Amino acid sequence: MATEGFTTCLWFDGQAEEAAHYYVSIFKDSGIGRIGRYTEAGPGPAGTVIAVDFTANGQKFVALNGGPQFTFNEAISFQIHCEDQEEVDHYWNKLTENGGEPGPCGWLKDRFGVSWQVVPDGLIDMIGDPDQERAARTTRAMLAMGKLDIVALRKAYAGE
Repeated sequence: MATEGFTTCLWFDGQAEEAAHYYVSIFKDSGIGRIGRYTEAGPGPAGTVIAVDFTANGQKFVALNGGPQFTFNEAISFQIHCEDQEEVDHYWNKLTENGGEPGPCGWLKDRFGVSWQVVPDGLIDMIGDPDQERAARTTRAMLAMGKLDIVALRKAYAGE
């Protein structure tokens, strides 16, 4: 019988183990699982890492050393739902350090090129509010930001 749920496979070019340890260091409820290594049968050098099972924020992942054929792009991103500004700051700062790239509207790329959205709780409700003026004010504020500022978003929503 198949295991329930999904496991996201992230394709790396030699950085699978480094990436797994990086993500585990950032997120709660995280850990490294099985580490698979190539044998003399290849195709990689015997003893080198082919894949690492890990959990980040309670989600299952596999980091695969698949080679240079495929790279990450913004077509896929992971949303991090944050309770408060402290969480927004934590994830934004950790994921943009050491080569990560801040982007607009709460989006960023980490140093491996994986795209993330750091989203405060309540944002989707504010920009989707049936009151079009409130939604528009909040959206305009969000569009002017890189890292999202919860206080500024709430002020825009309230019309302050």
